[in-house]
Amino acid sequence: MNDIELSIVIPVYNSSSIIEELYKQIALAVKLPYEIIFVNDCSKDDSWQKIILLSKLHPAITGIHLRKNSGQDNAILAGLRISKGNYCVIMDDDLQHNPNDILQLYNECKKGFDVCYANFNSHKQSIIKNIGSKTNGKLAELLVSKPKGIYLSPFKIINKSTVTEIAQFAGPYPYIDGIILTITQNLCQINVEHHVRLNGQSNYTLSKSVSVFMKLFTGFSVLPLRLATIIGCIATCVGFILSLKYLYDYFIAKNYIEGWTTVVVLIIFFGGLILITLGIIGEYIGRMYLTLNNKPQYSISEIVTSNEKG
Repeated sequence: MNDIELSIVIPVYNSSSIIEELYKQIALAVKLPYEIIFVNDCSKDDSWQKIILLSKLHPAITGIHLRKNSGQDNAILAGLRISKGNYCVIMDDDLQHNPNDILQLYNECKKGFDVCYANFNSHKQSIIKNIGSKTNGKLAELLVSKPKGIYLSPFKIINKSTVTEIAQFAGPYPYIDGIILTITQNLCQINVEHHVRLNGQSNYTLSKSVSVFMKLFTGFSVLPLRLATIIGCIATCVGFILSLKYLYDYFIAKNYIEGWTTVVVLIIFFGGLILITLGIIGEYIGRMYLTLNNKPQYSISEIVTSNEKG
């Protein structure tokens, strides 16, 4: 029988000054048998040295060090694969997610749900991140049938059977919430407070938001390809109608069009549609190529645990 009830997976990037306080708050808040898995995503500061030190002092801590920066979802996947708990919590490393809310998530998920998300009453984050979260949420509703009203929070708890299925994902571009939504819709959420980062600056950037968007847009549905086909058909119909109009103007109405403005506009319009469609198709082909060539999701350099563990 598994004696670890909660695994807490935390991707770490440049959070050396926060890690120790994060552990202390988790240790005070969680009253169940637990483990903490810090996944260092090749931080530029001394986060890994802090994780090594903490793992030597506290048996509950395991540290994973990735050879190169692989991205938050890839780091989370690395942690999920070695987790042992009956339930797995995923949270950020900046204390914007309050460890005191972990047991609330756990108690709600135990009511029979596969995943329980933390829904924040207000967001203490940048406008760009808010816009990115809302955009990706709406996109998830369209592409992978996300239930309306569920906020895809980075703070969540997942039961063991769902974690096992998530760990089987083999593509080089994992998106944890996208994988969850392809596995189950047995989801719930609870309202919690979102806190200001303890110190330092957020590592979230516009490029990361775009990366998440592209993972969801091309990684879990063929709908974009179908949309490209529909747009192509619409453009063809528009072009055919315009052709009839211009033929009518030329041969019947004798209304000759002076200059090349119309031609240039049509070339730009249809040329743009062609490039967008080719871009979507190219994105799919590129991801297929990297998948077929077994592009690794991450590379683990080192795993550290306390000597007191079995």
